[in-house]
Amino acid sequence: MRTIALALSLLAACPAAAETIFIAGDSTAQTYREDRYPQTGWGQMLPCGLTGDVKVENRAMGGRSTKSFIAEGRWDKIMAEVKPGDVVLIQFGHNDASQNKPERYAPAATLYRDNLLRMVWETKGHGATPILITPVTRRSFGPDGRTKADFATWSAVVRDIAATTGTQLIDLEASSRGWVDGKGVEGSKALFLHYPAGRWPGFKDGIDDDTHFSELGARGVADLIAADLARTGLPVAAKIAKDRPDLTRTTPLGKLGCR
Repeated sequence: MRTIALALSLLAACPAAAETIFIAGDSTAQTYREDRYPQTGWGQMLPCGLTGDVKVENRAMGGRSTKSFIAEGRWDKIMAEVKPGDVVLIQFGHNDASQNKPERYAPAATLYRDNLLRMVWETKGHGATPILITPVTRRSFGPDGRTKADFATWSAVVRDIAATTGTQLIDLEASSRGWVDGKGVEGSKALFLHYPAGRWPGFKDGIDDDTHFSELGARGVADLIAADLARTGLPVAAKIAKDRPDLTRTTPLGKLGCR
């Protein structure tokens, strides 16, 4: 009995492993080096809206689709590390839609669907929680002054898989389009990479990029995701800060970091 009691007391004394949020995705979520500032991924900023005993493992990588992420062993590495109680955020689509790049291209109705289903079931098989995320919008305005649904076909597949497998969904396409629309054609430039030559060392020739985010853009997208995570009813919801000033700031910090 004393042996059992000792074992139980030792178990109680050992802190539980921290809950981990893994991110599987592309360049829109990726963590960038300081020399690439102000380019920032939403996964890089997500920790700024979290509180409590949780850590973020951002495995998103530029240029990756579900096809190439799996082919390069990146997905298997996450599955080798994930543990019960963890959360895996899954956002792909931008590169899956690249028909001119066969190493990336994953047709929505077939390979993309199959790959996402694999990710969902393998995550659940490890006792972790997958959360599917529709592809974030680009700054791509139509003649009506609203952003275009550039990845509508892929987003529809994500929504369908979430519904049919009972998987949590963050409809980032919808929320980010509404957010960018609200900023307008000119105001939304501050969310993406629009800088003249010489403004930043990492972009000495200047840049006009309507896909990748600036610091403010990444903070804003991370806030959209944090808000949706807080509404899931999952244990991770308790780890979302109620007030997220580091994500809702309206002026750039001017460097990497939350504040």
